[in-house]
Parts: sequence; C-alpha cells; structure tokens
Amino acid sequence: MNLEKIMEVFRERFKEVEAQLSRPEIASDPERLMEYGKKHAELSQIIELHGRIEIMKRELDDWSEMKNSSEEEELEEIEKTIDELNVKIATEERNLKSLLVPDLADDRNIIIEIRAGTGGEEAALFGSDLFRMYSRYAERNNWKSEVIEVSETDLGGLKEIIFQIKGRSVYSKLKYESGVHRVQRVPTTESGGRIHTSTATVAVLPEVSETEVRIEPSDLRIDTYRASGAGGQHVNKTDSAVRIVHIPTGIVVAVQKERSQHQNKARAMELLRAKLYDMYSSKAESEVTQTRRSQIGTGERSEKIRTYNFPQNRVTDHRINFTSYRLLDIMDGDIEELVTELSAADINKRLELLHKELVG
Repeated sequence: MNLEKIMEVFRERFKEVEAQLSRPEIASDPERLMEYGKKHAELSQIIELHGRIEIMKRELDDWSEMKNSSEEEELEEIEKTIDELNVKIATEERNLKSLLVPDLADDRNIIIEIRAGTGGEEAALFGSDLFRMYSRYAERNNWKSEVIEVSETDLGGLKEIIFQIKGRSVYSKLKYESGVHRVQRVPTTESGGRIHTSTATVAVLPEVSETEVRIEPSDLRIDTYRASGAGGQHVNKTDSAVRIVHIPTGIVVAVQKERSQHQNKARAMELLRAKLYDMYSSKAESEVTQTRRSQIGTGERSEKIRTYNFPQNRVTDHRINFTSYRLLDIMDGDIEELVTELSAADINKRLELLHKELVG
C-alpha cells in the first residue's frame, strides 16, 4: 500500500471539487452547494493534515542532520526533540489514515450483548468478568454505561447481559470486540485444580435512530408478561416485561429490567433497531463488496477472536496474532493497547483495499 499514491488521488479530487464550487450553476443551487461544501471540508482536512505531516518530516530530517554534526553536550536535547517529532508524526499519520478510510458509525453509542457459551457456570463467571472489563474501560474513558437486561446465575455469573455505553467515539473503540472470547483457567468451582476452557460470546451493536431503521407496526408481535428475578413484590404483580418478535426476520428481543411496561418497550425497540441495522448493513456489505471480510472485528459472531490464558498471564488476539502478558490489567479494563493494535490493523487492511480501488 502506497500512501503517497492514495494522496495523489485525493489531491486531484480536491481540485475537482474546488472547480465545481466555482461554477455558477453550483453556487446558485443550495443543495448542491452544501453537498460540494461538505466534500470540500472533508478533503481540506485530509490535505492539510498531510501537509503538516510533510512539514514535520522535513523538520525531522533537519534535526537528524544536525545531530550528526553537533557537539556532545547538545546531543541529549536534539535526541529528545527527534523522539518527540517521531511520536507526533506517528500519531498524525494514524489520524490521516483514519480520515482516508472513515467508518461513519464510529461516533455512535453502542449496545453490547454478552452471552455465556460453552463451560457451564464457569462460562457465566467469565461473562461477568468481560462485563466488568468493558465497564472499567468505559469508566477510564469517562463514558456512561447502563444495564438494559441481565440474567444472573446463583454464583454471580452472567448467563446473558445487555448493556449500553454512551460517550465520544465509543463504537470506534469497541467495534472490534464482537466474536467468541475464550478463557483458560482453573475455575473457582473446580476442586481438582485442572485448567478448563470456557467461552462467552460478545456482540457490539451501534445505536441507530428511528429514522434510520423504520419498523412497521404490522411486522411486530408484542407480548407482555410478568417480570421475574430481583425486584421485590413489584415483579410478581404487573405485566411489565416486554417481548417483541420481528416477524419478517424472526429476531426476538425481551426486556424486563425497567419497572414500567412503557420503559421496557422503548428499550426493546431500541435493541431491535440496533439488531436490524447490524443485520441489514452486514448483508449489504457482504453482497456488494469483500470489505466486510477483510475488516477486523466485523466477521461472524461465531469467530473465535481472543484467548485469555490465566496460568500464563497471557491474552492473545487471534485476528492479528497479537499477544500481551498483561492479563490482569486487561481484565481490569486497561484494553487500550488491544484497541490500538486492532484499529491499526483494520485501517491498514482498508487502506490496502482503497489503494487497489484507486491505484490498481
């Protein structure tokens, strides 16, 4: 992938848009003027950022030359400047790559579903650990998280939990978490001290508005029933729980956490829209292009993506062959290293596709 070749194409696009903006028929058409104005702003941001990177690279060359001819007492300060410039250039190049292959859903809030897989009670306990990991990561980023629905086991594990995370660029960070997570450890329920392997499935769904996914009332079957579980006498007295079946797709959502039927229905509709959006967008992308298969974190829900090996203090992401020996930190929500590596791998793959499309 040649980034400069891609930039040549974007510079040509920028010139074309500027030429269109100067045409009288565009200037007199508010809709087309707004359309080209938006394109101009997006391309300007890319061109300007690339220009700043080039300036920093020339500055880096100057400092490197200065280092070769400087006195020893100046070396420390020069090397510090060179290191700082290298960090700035690397950061800005990541930002540039993100602008070249944007994901329009990156700024959305998300709904995460975690379900216990194989492994019985240990799988449910692992699901609880994953929920804590994402909750702690949300806290580190000053995001807000809220449980929509939960089904617990007697030992404190989670058969299933659905929760929402709201904040800046949430989806851009956590969209790579969808798939099967595997844990290898000695379960607290195991007296013999043998290592067991269990799994939990994670699904990350971007939130969507009512206007983005229109649902016909005639396509829904809505049932109400009495909520069960924690909540005192209230749960046994009112039909507050809501189950919605989307008849054309067979998707079923159920929410009983809120105290009123109205609130549970609103939550269920929110979850249904997210599921439909995910299903339709996945289908459209897989039919039109190979992009989805090439991207990190947008594969099948059955894909085993990561292993958490407690005896070796190791976490391995199988999609990018990345291993970290900071398992306890990661389980405590310090997953930024994984997020950064996955994002870089995903962007590079999409840039390769873009290069093939633009340059050949």
